[in-house]
Amino acid sequence: MTEAGNRRGSRAWDESDVRIRPNKKGSRPRTKNRPAYEDAVTGRIVTVDRGRYTAVVDEDTPDERLIVAARARELRRSAVVAGDLVALVGDLSGGPDSLARLVRVEERRTVLRRSADDTDPVERVVVANADQLVIVVAAANPEPRTGFIDRALVAAYDAGIRPLLCVTKADLVDPAPLLANYEHLDLRVVISRTAADPGGIEATSDDGASARLSGGAISTLREELDGQVSVLLGHSGVGKSTLVNALTGSTRATGGVNAVTGRGRHTSSSAVALKAAGSAPGTWIIDTPGIRSFGLAHVDPDRILQAFPDLEPGTADCERGCLHDSNAVNCGLDGWVASGAAGESGPVRLASLRRLLGAGSSDSRQAAQEAKELGSQ
Repeated sequence: MTEAGNRRGSRAWDESDVRIRPNKKGSRPRTKNRPAYEDAVTGRIVTVDRGRYTAVVDEDTPDERLIVAARARELRRSAVVAGDLVALVGDLSGGPDSLARLVRVEERRTVLRRSADDTDPVERVVVANADQLVIVVAAANPEPRTGFIDRALVAAYDAGIRPLLCVTKADLVDPAPLLANYEHLDLRVVISRTAADPGGIEATSDDGASARLSGGAISTLREELDGQVSVLLGHSGVGKSTLVNALTGSTRATGGVNAVTGRGRHTSSSAVALKAAGSAPGTWIIDTPGIRSFGLAHVDPDRILQAFPDLEPGTADCERGCLHDSNAVNCGLDGWVASGAAGESGPVRLASLRRLLGAGSSDSRQAAQEAKELGSQ
């Protein structure tokens, strides 16, 4: 090796000899600290469509307008639904082709949830910040299902939302036997009964069938919904979209009932919040897609029982650890119902409660019960 090479090899290296190549993606270090967005504008989400969120800002002012926004990267795993209050930055003009950025979902007052079925523990947020849930059923065509009503009531009570039952097509069948199941509940009921009502509203479905809502029912609903954020829930074909059109002046598609299956045709594909026509500021109606199942896997069995206040007192005579389901031995609910304390509809109500309690897997319910007992020891 040459003398020059020996000199290079014996050199003492230090940090000043280190050379770092610049990062092509930028050299700014990543941080978990996010901007506060103190200048963000608050908007109310009215609909969600394929990654685009439409919100109304400057609500009930001359500057009220719709803003289309994309969700910020840090919110990719956060559900954003109709009724959410969100923080928006960027282009808030609302002009054609404008796009704002949704950077924060504000704290929700209420959340209406459901699961895909009774064995799926994953919660799905339906709507946010609703004050009341309007459960829409038809007296006939399609036939009303007490199981669906009970599930919706459980979801409403669990979310802290006031329920209201609206029965359409009451001209076809007297809804009294259906309503008898809920006579012991503090449940508001609106019935659309008179097809010949001159103040009624008529709508024609895609298949040419006619559906008419009585003027009295529309007037009562307007009073019940005034100043509130209300979500309408019901099976397809019960007249839900017709109700929405009558209350908001919109043109949501309406559909009839399949003559073979007896089920309604789906006409709404996504939830949308609409302002009620001629109502007080803050009156919103959220129309949800017609659904055929409303899973309650996310609701604790005790909270399901609380949705049956006509039956709950009967559990005082139950043995410790009683699950109150169809396999329960010496369940106090049996004696409570047999004594007539729950009224004539008691047996039907108890059967519905036990269907809900037994819908999930027995293993998961047993595990929840054991965990509860261990916590109380």
